[in-house]
Amino acid sequence: MERPASATQPKHTNIGVIGLGIIGRAIAGHLRGKGFSVFVWNRSPRPVPNFVGSPGELAGFCNYIQIFVSDDDALLQTVEQLSENLTPRHVIFAHSTVAPDSMRAAGDVVERRGARFVEACFTGSKGAAEKGELVYYVGGTDESLREGRPILEASSKEIMYIGPVGQASAIKVATNMVTAGSIQAAAEALALVQAQGLPLEKFVEAMRINASYSGTLAMKLPKMLEHDFAPHFSVKHMLKDMRIASQIALSHYLDLGVTAAARDQLLEQMQWGHGDDDYSAVLRKYLHEPGAGSSEEPQIQEALEQSDAEESITALAGSETQNVEPHEVGLVASPEPVLGFSGTMNATPPAAAPLRRGFLKQLLSRFSSGEE
Repeated sequence: MERPASATQPKHTNIGVIGLGIIGRAIAGHLRGKGFSVFVWNRSPRPVPNFVGSPGELAGFCNYIQIFVSDDDALLQTVEQLSENLTPRHVIFAHSTVAPDSMRAAGDVVERRGARFVEACFTGSKGAAEKGELVYYVGGTDESLREGRPILEASSKEIMYIGPVGQASAIKVATNMVTAGSIQAAAEALALVQAQGLPLEKFVEAMRINASYSGTLAMKLPKMLEHDFAPHFSVKHMLKDMRIASQIALSHYLDLGVTAAARDQLLEQMQWGHGDDDYSAVLRKYLHEPGAGSSEEPQIQEALEQSDAEESITALAGSETQNVEPHEVGLVASPEPVLGFSGTMNATPPAAAPLRRGFLKQLLSRFSSGEE
């Protein structure tokens, strides 16, 4: 399909931005720098210029509203809050990475009010947003895209038309699958290189002349070597995208092994409290930060010590039991199960308990060292 022609918009056009996370905040600043009047709203108030009291109030000031919220629920709640104040003069841009069905539902809410809806998923992180160099994957009607294109051009280096609303979301999720899988593979590769006693810089140097090198690796590998996980795209947001991919796969009976592995490692980082770090923090599992103690290690060591103590107590109790006469122990000497259960419900033989504790110690030790 031909790209809809761009309409010229005067610089005094008011643009509304909803969601002042990493990207929304950067886009608002960039648009102001280009001379647009920018009004903003966020669920938690921010001390920024032209912060308004509600999405409805924002719609009163701005015909063009860009939504940069984090997930499906937030997008649907936002368009519902906007809906009462929408008119045919409004163009709403949804930039969130969400499930295709959620994007279509958001579009339906907007279009029922006579307003126009543009699906505009983007690729590019904080730096690209600050420079106005995002790439937008867009969907919608020709009329909506023609009207909204100048707004998107103000913060992008390329706009790619995908198709009807919902299809751009599928493409964005698919590209993020490749991104997450690439960084997960890089983290594992670095672990292997280190295990062989080789300098990690040699791996980075080798990758630069390898056919599989990419813009993502060029940006992330140097920071990974420095254990710099300042967020450009967070663990929690990449995990959300991998969960969307997994849900789509499940509905179509697809086995996405790489995506599932990337999802699980991101989930582990979330569980350790690193959800706001950059998603490249999956490296933490494989390479501990030099000279910095892991906050998890004391807990694991404590568990190992507790296991040792339990073994000692069990051994002591066992030796004492052997020296007690049957008439003193009563139930212990009884040949019958205490509760009359039989078969698989009988108590585990004493010899199995040390085995379980030994396995637990081995598992915790491997987990502490970062092994699978």
